[in-house]
Parts: sequence; structure tokens; C-alpha cells
Amino acid sequence: MTAGPLTPGVRYEVRKALAARVPFTPQDMKRYYFVMEAPRPPLTAAALNSGRRMTVRTTAYCHDESDHIVYGAKNALGTPLRFGLVRSAAADWSRYPVGTRFRIASQPEVIYVVDDYGSALVGTGTIDIYKPTRTQMNAWGVRHVDIEVLQWGSYERSMSIMRERMKWPHVRRMVNDIQQRVYQATASSLKPVVTAAL
Repeated sequence: MTAGPLTPGVRYEVRKALAARVPFTPQDMKRYYFVMEAPRPPLTAAALNSGRRMTVRTTAYCHDESDHIVYGAKNALGTPLRFGLVRSAAADWSRYPVGTRFRIASQPEVIYVVDDYGSALVGTGTIDIYKPTRTQMNAWGVRHVDIEVLQWGSYERSMSIMRERMKWPHVRRMVNDIQQRVYQATASSLKPVVTAAL
């Protein structure tokens, strides 16, 4: 038995305990070995490289739409929706976690930040672009655009914001999808631990 916590990278031996009243014979003692992996940092940013370019389906939304009017001109963080050189966008946070920053190729001077989500976006790759008026929203319509992800947001922050909102089915789905992504990323990054029985 070791004293204190296990140390990553150290080879440990485990011996199988014998049942009570079983005669001890050293040659029958089974021994197993394992090496503790270094702890992985939480998946705080999507495990993708910044600078990734992709084509995405986009729609637009406005703060005075019937399904958004209860929130006013505020995003899911409770801060004002932005429309300037930095603009708000809504997305499925299990695909584009909160804080994800991107640029649309046709608007290189504008940076969009994912600071909102919507129930209709969950399970889709669609990004909803904030527009301050219905006229601008309707003019945008539905567009497939090329984007460049400048910085991926934080799954950890997304989870902490949504933890208090689990009564909503679309929030539960995003949380579940994030947990699946984190589990899959962790499982694929772990090396198999070799055990040897002697």
C-alpha cells in the first residue's frame, strides 16, 4: 500500500488478495502492474484548432421576435446583444461553445461571438446571427456562408451557465451532447493501460 496520492508516470504493482483460510503459496500469487496517466485538463475549448474554415448554414434573429421578447435585447449570458464590429451570434453550445469567435468571409471586418443559444438551433450546425431590426433579420434570411473560427469557446463555461437551466429540454440535450463530446475526446486520447499477470 502506498502513502499519499498516486504519481503519474510511476509503475505500481497490485497483488491480488487471498481469501480467508487459503494457504499462502508465493507461486500462486497474482501480480498486476499499471502506470497512472497524467490528468487531462478539462475540455475548456473545443479540441479543434483556431483558424479552421468551414461552410455553415446561418439564419438571423431579432430581439423583438415573439420567442425572444421575454429576454429583451439580452443574450443567454444576461448581457446586451451586440451589433457593431463585434456582434452576437446564437448556436448549439455543444457544437459552438459559448465564447466561440468567428469571422464571416464576406465580412472580414466583423467578429461574431457566440453568446446566445436557441431551442431551434440544438442538434443543428446552424448559427443564428443577431440583427437589431426585423428588416435586417428578414434581409439576411437563410445563407450558407464561409466562416473562419478565430477562437473556440469553452465547454466548461457553457456547462456552468446551463447547469441552472436544466428544466428546459433543449438545454438538457446540449449538456448531454457536451458530456458525450468530452467523454469521446477523453476516451480517444487515453492510451490503453497494459496490465500483466504474472
